[in-house]
Amino acid sequence: MREDRSLAGVFKGCTNEGSFSPLAKIDTDQVRAMFDVALADFGTVKEWSKKAARESGQWNAIYKLAYDVLHTLSEAFLVFDKIKARTHECVFAYLCEKHPEFEFDWNFFEKVRTVRNRSIYYGEPASYAHWKEIDLQINLYIKTLEKAVETRQKV
Repeated sequence: MREDRSLAGVFKGCTNEGSFSPLAKIDTDQVRAMFDVALADFGTVKEWSKKAARESGQWNAIYKLAYDVLHTLSEAFLVFDKIKARTHECVFAYLCEKHPEFEFDWNFFEKVRTVRNRSIYYGEPASYAHWKEIDLQINLYIKTLEKAVETRQKV
């Protein structure tokens, strides 16, 4: 585990560990497939979040699926830079470091990644309260990445 959890520290660690692998080419078919899956999952997140009761265990699934959409769109975007990152953490560090035009908050990525990991690896489910903390921002980030991927696909 990296001691320096700042964006600069994590990005440096990912770089030093060789976690950013160059891609030979931009595979537009792969990007399209990732994009389509992510948007289908995002539709599911929207549907489920309208119907789930506050005390329901469904919020854990909603949270994780929204996280997966965010991660998948981030990975798809990195393909246009001809980069594959080894870990989720490195995907987000690369995105924040190399694309400041998005004005993404590194601490937000760390927050959602940590809640998701605690759910998966430690059995600490995300709740409605967890979801309400990120709902607006994760939707904004997903929409931003959706538009960015669409724009780059047209180029």
